[in-house]
Amino acid sequence: MNIYQNKIFIFIIINYLFLSKILVYITCITIVENNILIKTYKFRAYPNKATEAQTSIVLELCRQMYNLALEQRIMIYKQSKKSLSCYDQQNQLPDFKKEFPQFKQVPSQSLQDVLQRLDKAYQAFFRRVKTGKISGFPRFKGYQRYDSFTLTQYGYKLEESNLILTNVGVFKLKLHRQIPLEAKAKIKTITIYRKNSKWFVLFVCDNIIPKILPKVNRSIGIDVGCESFLTDSNGLKVENPRFLNKSTERITQLSQKLSKQKMGSNRRKKTRLLLAKKHEKVSNQRLDFQHKVAKHYVKHYDLICHEKMQAFKSFRGLNRSMRDMAWFQFFDILSYKAEEAGRKIVKVPAKNTSQQCSGCGEIVLKDLSVRIHSCPHCKLTLDRDLNAALNILRLGTSLQDPTYLNNSNLVNFDNIFVK
Repeated sequence: MNIYQNKIFIFIIINYLFLSKILVYITCITIVENNILIKTYKFRAYPNKATEAQTSIVLELCRQMYNLALEQRIMIYKQSKKSLSCYDQQNQLPDFKKEFPQFKQVPSQSLQDVLQRLDKAYQAFFRRVKTGKISGFPRFKGYQRYDSFTLTQYGYKLEESNLILTNVGVFKLKLHRQIPLEAKAKIKTITIYRKNSKWFVLFVCDNIIPKILPKVNRSIGIDVGCESFLTDSNGLKVENPRFLNKSTERITQLSQKLSKQKMGSNRRKKTRLLLAKKHEKVSNQRLDFQHKVAKHYVKHYDLICHEKMQAFKSFRGLNRSMRDMAWFQFFDILSYKAEEAGRKIVKVPAKNTSQQCSGCGEIVLKDLSVRIHSCPHCKLTLDRDLNAALNILRLGTSLQDPTYLNNSNLVNFDNIFVK
């Protein structure tokens, strides 16, 4: 069976020697286990022309390997109704590189990582099938649609601000912060990836000592929305920056220009890059804003309560605004910052947080156009979002330690956020 699989693997390569890339999204996360952090540090990298050319070759070979491995799995299943595992394909790599020596330019651990990514795509596909979601079978990667490769145990050397990759070249890093490799902390993996003609390096480190903030014995409830980014239970409203709305005109112009240009032309490539950079700028603005907001709440509160949102219900006319707010991204940032600082995040059910009166608990129905909560039972009148934030805080603190309920020394929030 192994000889048969190897022959198929080699046959596939001839057909896919010139195919292409899918954008690999790298998410920087922090994981806390037993007071030890697994943390990712991201740095901008500046390769010279020779290093950039060689790195592009490595990425192209990784892309071809992904497509070949996917085609091999498909063909084996169609002919024998059997599935190849990631380990089966990894065991074929030595013979594969003998037949096709150009793949020796790629570090062996990077080729193994390509096969692991494909295996994860298969696992995600079958998981979605079991849960009844839209499945989405793993797809082939088109030209310039594979943008990263990973090194694990060896093949690199970090000297001050220079990252040296064996058989690839030297990347000069912009170290805007130091990698804390004190005590038992060490680098587990290094990922080099390309985005809009710019290069970045990700260092995944483990055994990082968390920076626990001192307790302040304060709790807060947060309600997110479209009119304002969020409203907390102290009455503070963080204005909606509307980054996408401010850039819509330019994005529309570039999109229309791109649609009229000839496929494969240099002008189209330049326009596509300009459009991608414009979207990247909007994304970076949103990410920077959310980091600052999350840092503020983590710094001043021990307990932070917000709605448990698994998926939001789209409303015609508000769909773009809701996606521009990126609530799920903000909650992810808030969560890992709280983990690192030793704070606690409580997710409460979102049902009726806006409809229930925070004063008497009665349900007061109102649609999205009604921005003022006015209770006919207890005569309480206040902002709709503030009412929801108070309900979220009440639900979040109902089963917590009593120390979280002490809000006697509130922070002065005036002029904290720039509108």
